[in-house]
Amino acid sequence: MRLIFYIRLFLPCLLLWPAPDAVAEEPLAVIVAPGHLKELKKEDLILIFKRKKLFWSDGSRVQPVNLPASNPSRRAFSLAVLGVNPEDLEKYWNDMYFNGISPPFVLLSDHAVMHFVADTPGAIGYVPYCKVDTHVEILLLISTSGHVSDDLSSVVCPK
Repeated sequence: MRLIFYIRLFLPCLLLWPAPDAVAEEPLAVIVAPGHLKELKKEDLILIFKRKKLFWSDGSRVQPVNLPASNPSRRAFSLAVLGVNPEDLEKYWNDMYFNGISPPFVLLSDHAVMHFVADTPGAIGYVPYCKVDTHVEILLLISTSGHVSDDLSSVVCPK
């Protein structure tokens, strides 16, 4: 009798529980405007997204862009590249802001990130690999296990 009571009480809650986001299963693509860069390493990403590298080799300003901290792609990127969750960088950004350096821009969607990167000189961002359109170029791939690579040959998007 008691078991039935608990099933009736908690079953609606379980049905409303959010399903895991499919983005977490898809690799991330680090993107720039076409023709902007040809080579980038994980170490460069760390410096760029911690705002320690402010200029590209051609002298143009680096414009990194993030997704919101709650976005699964942002969490995956932060863990794979920076080695921490987005929330764990709060003190770091408070210290940097005190020294006159602002964190990367935050845009609300993958689509917004791609448009920003395509239209903003020096911009760099990341989106799920299968959402990349022709307005941007992929430089690196971040696998679901957190491995950063420039080998794009093995990734296939589901239809």
